[in-house]
Amino acid sequence: MKRLKIGIVGCGAIGSFLAKHIEKEFKNKADLVGICDIDNKKAKLLSTFLQSKPAVLNLESLIKKSDLVVEAASSRVSYQIAAKSIHAGKDIMIMSVSGLIGRDNFFVLAKKMNCAIYLPSGAISGLDALKAASMGKIKKVVLTTKKPPRALKGAPFIERNKIDLNKIKKETVLFSGTAQEATKGFPQNINVAATLSLAGIGARRTCVRIISSPKFRHNIHEVEVTGDFGRMVSRTENLPSTENPKTSYLAMLSALATLKQILEPIKIGT
Repeated sequence: MKRLKIGIVGCGAIGSFLAKHIEKEFKNKADLVGICDIDNKKAKLLSTFLQSKPAVLNLESLIKKSDLVVEAASSRVSYQIAAKSIHAGKDIMIMSVSGLIGRDNFFVLAKKMNCAIYLPSGAISGLDALKAASMGKIKKVVLTTKKPPRALKGAPFIERNKIDLNKIKKETVLFSGTAQEATKGFPQNINVAATLSLAGIGARRTCVRIISSPKFRHNIHEVEVTGDFGRMVSRTENLPSTENPKTSYLAMLSALATLKQILEPIKIGT
C-alpha cells in the first residue's frame, strides 16, 4: 500500500497534536512531509520537537508535496487553504469548518477534481445518526451550545452587540438563530454548528442557541434531531485540551480518528 504523504497547515494545538501522533501511531502508513503556519517561528519550533524533522514550507510548496492536506489553522483562512488544495488535485481534511459555510462551489469543485474532503465530527456526538437520518426526511435539527463567558471572548457577535461578558451572572441566552448566522457571529467558537449543518439539513435550516453562564465548567453541546426515523438527542460535555483551553480535547481526538479511518481499511459507523 502506498504511504500517504501528509502536510499540516497550522501548528497550534490540533496541528501539533496530529503531527506528533502521525509519527507515533501511523509511522508505517504515512509520512509527515511538511508543516506550515502563518507564524514561521511556531512551525520551526514544532519541527525541532518532531523525530522526522518535517520541512517548514509555504502553503503552495506544502500542497505540492502532499497527498492529504490537513487544515488546522482558522476559519478565516480554511476556505482558501481548502480551495488551493482542491485546485491542485489534493485531498483535504478541514478542522475549521465554519469557513466553508456558504461556499457551495467548493464542494462542486471537489467532485469535479475527484478530491476527497474530510470533516471530522469535532466536539459533538450524534453525527453518525444524523448522517443516517439524512437519507430519509429530517424535520428539525437544533444545536444548543453552553459555554462559560470567557470562552466567547472576542467573538464578532459579542463585540458587535457590545455584550459585557463579565456581567453575566446566570444562564443567559446570548444567541438564537440559524447555523449560518452562528458561524458568522462565532466563527472560532461554533465549528460544530457548521459540521452539523453540512451533515444534515443545511446551515439555513439548522437552529442554534448559545447559552452562557459562569457556572459552566465545560463546553456542552446538545443536539436534537427529529425526522421520519424518530427522535435523537445527544449531549457532549467537553474537557479542554491541556495545550489550549479553547480547544476541546474531543475535537483533537476526532481529527486523529479521521486520519485512522483514512489510513485503515476497516470502517466502523456511518
